[in-house]
Amino acid sequence: MASTASEIIAFMVSISGWVLVSSTLPTDYWKVSTIDGTVITTATYWANLWKTCVTDSTGVSNCKDFPSMLALDGYIQACRGLMIAAVSLGFFGSIFALFGMKCTKVGGSEKAKAKIACLAGIVFILSGLCSMTGCSLYANKITTEFFDPLYVEQKMGYAYNGATSVMSSRTKFQGGGGDFKTTNPSKQFDKNAYV
Repeated sequence: MASTASEIIAFMVSISGWVLVSSTLPTDYWKVSTIDGTVITTATYWANLWKTCVTDSTGVSNCKDFPSMLALDGYIQACRGLMIAAVSLGFFGSIFALFGMKCTKVGGSEKAKAKIACLAGIVFILSGLCSMTGCSLYANKITTEFFDPLYVEQKMGYAYNGATSVMSSRTKFQGGGGDFKTTNPSKQFDKNAYV
């Protein structure tokens, strides 16, 4: 009974992490910069993995999608790829986890279910690592540009916002659930059950 409850808890934590990472991918404010006037903020520049935008003091936004994937900086391409890989791996990890749980009727024998559950945990950990690496790469680029005195666009000084500041907690949910799935094997199998 305790093993089934721990599987359900790990599944719910992993799924919630996957949903949170999936919701971070289209978030608008990955980096934000403002130009302040004497009384009001005159313009806000913000960007994400898909576009850059400017919003003036009246609230009117003007956005420009990135025109070509080949014309993008390497870190944006890498972040896009890692985040999409994280969402894809999380999806397949949730499918494997459903088949590997003891409370489901699909998946075969207990040995097969244990192997599938272990595979789901490994896939969830890989998904969490992909999302954490993608977000860390993006945050590192923002930080190095912000503190570089020779950077041409230093006047704008992008800073962290929404997606990058919350991402570490979201990846901990996803990777942590997978870690819980792989480190909590069933006690009824011998050491050769996963071979």
